[in-house]
Formats: sequence, structure tokens, C-alpha cells
Amino acid sequence: MPRLLPIVAAQVAPRPAATALDGFASEVTELLAAHPETRLVIHPEMHLCGVDGTTEERHELLQAAAEPLDGPRTRQLAELAGDLGVWLFPGTVCERGSDGALFNTALAFSPEGRLVASYRKIFPWRPYEPYDPGDSFVVFDIPEAGRIGFAICYDSWFPEVARQLAWLGAEVIVNQVETTTADREQELVLARAHAIVNQLHVVSVNAAAPVGTGRSLIVDPEGRVTAEAPDAEPVVLTEVLDLDQVTRTRTLGTAGLNRMWEQFTDADAPIELPLYAGRIDPRRWRPASAPRA
Repeated sequence: MPRLLPIVAAQVAPRPAATALDGFASEVTELLAAHPETRLVIHPEMHLCGVDGTTEERHELLQAAAEPLDGPRTRQLAELAGDLGVWLFPGTVCERGSDGALFNTALAFSPEGRLVASYRKIFPWRPYEPYDPGDSFVVFDIPEAGRIGFAICYDSWFPEVARQLAWLGAEVIVNQVETTTADREQELVLARAHAIVNQLHVVSVNAAAPVGTGRSLIVDPEGRVTAEAPDAEPVVLTEVLDLDQVTRTRTLGTAGLNRMWEQFTDADAPIELPLYAGRIDPRRWRPASAPRA
């Protein structure tokens, strides 16, 4: 059975942090009405936690918007996903940790109305963001489709994140973004590079104007851009991700040639990685197998 995942990626401006979730519920409902076959709806970084003002004012508003993962915002979003029967990635939110720390956290809700995964941004954009860094890579499974990995905005500038997610079996990396600066051009290159060198899909969803610089895109495991926003204006990208394409590309090679996950044999000696105080062990090189339907 083909492993197809119809998605909607909404390039839209953030909603103010103090706004009730009713407006967001209407937003998602309208998206699904226009695209009824969608299984996964994705919004940009900080979509529900938009703030404005000076740096100090923004940081104070983000602190005020923070909730624990078992707070009312999470419960409302879980109910929304369950009511609509869809996988929902509502954009990252400000999470209050048990020790008072502030995290930029991606959330994944199932069609059954459950929070099935959360990921704390490992690389906050310092010194501009007030978040504490997360310490764990996160992948999870969408039944009958495949394995998804989370990355948030500046994470994409660190190739270790995408490689680790791929090694954990990710077949799609969802990169939720709120880039407001001139380096979106470079992020487009990085999205394609991560797809190519890890042979997986990359969905990079940026915020729209007037806050974000837009130019969201979806990349397949060969590095081809299959959907792209031309500018910063609000737009909805749609695509049907073929997760079997990941298997084909890794088996037959990129452009029918390059099979990076088969580079090593068990007889090869480990390669030391002084930067990480670790090594590449050839016997552990291949990625984990994602479950098949």
C-alpha cells in the first residue's frame, strides 16, 4: 500500500499571544474545508505566540504566554485536532518547564485528540531569543505513512540535527520557522541540502509578512523543490508526500547513484570525531527503520 501523506503548510503571520484559540480553530477548519483530503496541517514557528515591541517587551510577553505542556492551551489544541480528525502541528509555543525554564516547543497532535510528541528547540537564536535550549531529538510515527522529525528554525543551520533525525528513522523533517531577517535565502539552500544528504522530505514553513519573510518550501528526497511560496505574502502550500520515495532514494541512490547510508561496511574501522568526543561506528551508521504499514 502506498505511503502517501497529504499535507497543508500555512504560510501565515503569527496570531497575537493573548488571542483566544477560537480564531485559530476557525483558521484550521477553513483550511480543511478547502483541502478535505489533508491528513496533516502545519503552521509556522510561534504561530500562536506572536509578540511585538522592543526586545525587552517581547521577552516579557513571551514569558507571560508560557504554559506547561499539561496546561489549557495544549488541552484545547488536542481537542481541536480530535474534533477535526487531523494531525495538527499548530506552530511552536512558549512552554514553561517544571523548573521555570522557557522553551520554544513544537507540538504534534493526533486525529484522536492526543499530544503525541513535543520537541524543545535545541538551538535558540542567541542572543535574540530568550529560550533555554532543549536537549533531545524527537521523531514519531504517523500510522500508515511514516516517521516525522521536528526541527525549529535556527536548528536548520546545524547539520547535526537533520543527520540525527534521519539516523533515528525520520523520513520527513518538519522545520517550523519564523525568520524575519535577510538570511531566508540561505535557509532555502539548507533545506534542500538536508533533504539531499539525508535522503528525506523537508517541509520548511516560514511566517508570512509583515512579521516573517515567507518563502516556505517543500523538498523531496532527491532535493527537488515540489512546492514553494514565491514571496512573503500569506499562502497555503499543498503537497502529497510520498514516503516510499525515501525508501526508493535510499535503496537506489540519489539520481540513481549516491547511497550515503551504505557508505560503510562492518569491516571498516571507526572514524574518530574529536569535535564531538565520539566517533562514527560503521556498524551503527545506517538509520533506524521506520515502521511500514
